[in-house]
Amino acid sequence: MVEKRFTNKVVIVTGGSQGIGLACAKRFQDEGATVCAVQRSKSENFESYEFDLSKEKECLKSIEMIVNKHHRIDVLVNNAGMIEEALIEDMTLDSWNQTISLNLTAPFLMSKYAMPHLIKSVGSIVNIGSIEGLGANPKHAAYCASKAGLHGLTRAVAIDHGADGVRCNAVAPGWIDTTINENFIESMPNPNHFRDNIGKVHPLKRTGKAEEIASLVAWLASAESSFVTGQIYTVDGGRMAKLSLPNT
Repeated sequence: MVEKRFTNKVVIVTGGSQGIGLACAKRFQDEGATVCAVQRSKSENFESYEFDLSKEKECLKSIEMIVNKHHRIDVLVNNAGMIEEALIEDMTLDSWNQTISLNLTAPFLMSKYAMPHLIKSVGSIVNIGSIEGLGANPKHAAYCASKAGLHGLTRAVAIDHGADGVRCNAVAPGWIDTTINENFIESMPNPNHFRDNIGKVHPLKRTGKAEEIASLVAWLASAESSFVTGQIYTVDGGRMAKLSLPNT
């Protein structure tokens, strides 16, 4: 039986229609929350709010619609994001701006407009960062910069609004089995070889599941973590802790 830690709570999850966002939305719903999924496409499983989060007016409108209907916000999970692969000399400014806008500016705007309501409910923000905010994979300049910025934003919001009782933390996932990562695998010259070996770079010898990220997100949003704020939690199967060695 799943514990009902979010009964009568209103939870916003951006990008809640697939991957980590979907797993988080399901977890909150299973624990009694009213889940509002905000993204461009329609969500079939939750209250769906279709907005382009790269635009300020649409971020504001999504918050206004949810508050008008439910009269409160208890948790905001900033999950929506994208990856653009290119060397910096090949990346256009428009592409850079698009990544920064969705991955970093949208969480800023959603947090900005949700904050008055989170203060009233003594609520919580959980940002979905990445180990690429701590390290880097090839051709991910914009993505790495956006996630490092999101980690910094997490700490800043926690400091500014701790006295209001609003906590802000982030989760930095490693390689998680999601559609976006599966699409990346399929873009590789030898997808099967990559798929067979990606788990081996982790001490746990496997990749992660979206539900494993959702478990930590739910804990960070709950009263069980009431003295935790301004933290970045790495969830990567030990990948960032492992020093590389030459093949033998």
